[in-house]
Amino acid sequence: MSRKLRVGILGGTGMVGQRFIALLEDHPWFEVTTIAASPRSAGKTYEECVAGRWKMDTPIPESVKKIVVQNVQDVDKVSRDVDFCFSAVDMSKDEIRAIEEAYARTETPVVSNNSAHRWTPDVPMIIPEINPSHSEIIEVQKKRLGTTRGFIAVKPNCSIQSYTPALAAWKEFDPYQVIVSTYQAISGAGKTFADWPEMNGNIIPYIGGEEEKSEKEPLRIFGHIENGVIVPADNIAITSQCIRVPVLYGHTATVFVNFRSDPSKEELVEALRDFSGVPQEIGLPSAPEHFIQYLEEDNRPQVSLDVNFGGGMGVSIGRLRRDSIFDWKFVGLSHNTIRGAAGGGVLCAELLKAQGYITSK
Repeated sequence: MSRKLRVGILGGTGMVGQRFIALLEDHPWFEVTTIAASPRSAGKTYEECVAGRWKMDTPIPESVKKIVVQNVQDVDKVSRDVDFCFSAVDMSKDEIRAIEEAYARTETPVVSNNSAHRWTPDVPMIIPEINPSHSEIIEVQKKRLGTTRGFIAVKPNCSIQSYTPALAAWKEFDPYQVIVSTYQAISGAGKTFADWPEMNGNIIPYIGGEEEKSEKEPLRIFGHIENGVIVPADNIAITSQCIRVPVLYGHTATVFVNFRSDPSKEELVEALRDFSGVPQEIGLPSAPEHFIQYLEEDNRPQVSLDVNFGGGMGVSIGRLRRDSIFDWKFVGLSHNTIRGAAGGGVLCAELLKAQGYITSK
């Protein structure tokens, strides 16, 4: 049996970095061997760095406690002993773009949770069940970077995971207009209620940058590769509002959809339940057996009951019904730090390994 691929976590002390570390404990393909963070964390053990601020429900994995955290800016040193990296660094967008490209140029693939490269024309933004073929753009990117194995791939924003899969499942019915409101958990801001007590019993009707991401990123997911770039879809329009709500985990979406065809409820529900993709077909380790579940009860999906469907990697849809103005409306739910963040990144890396883009150095 070949050895596991050696993984570096860039920004490993933050909430998403912690989630990567928790999810990768006992992973069959990947092993965390290197953790990098800000200069103030460098030189300390990982256990020391996150003491008093470990935000996961499970304990710190024993395998990483004594890893000495490195300075994320020491690109050559950090990349020397890893096969690829997950990126969850907390920097400005310009800084993130620069440092992720620096790692890629060391021939180290980077799978990023950050938004900085989501609109770089030759960087694939992947939901593995929906657009796995977008990885083909990596060959174009490697030519630009001058690399043979180094590249950047990104996962999309957490806010789109609770409704974009439904739209993908309904592609044959040609959805063309969508209104969506997302009700987003505080962990999406890297916070818990201990960190953000003013969110108890509160709603904030603004999340910077989220509405643009919610409206535009699905179009790139549904797009196609042409002349060395990913061209966003132009046959569907999405408008959104994004609201922060007092929930720890789970982004809920209320969605209105118009279709060019006239599907029945039975056809729509069947399409949701039957929808799967490459991760399910080839049995990627983090892939949920069922990507989408449809719930018949009027009071579902609920965060407390459904956010961990498929180990947090599945998407829950409910309350599908006719609308008086649009054709149909529904409610969606996804786990924002698992499917929407680190888990989506891990699944993306598994796909890229299966496709031959991530290999041992």
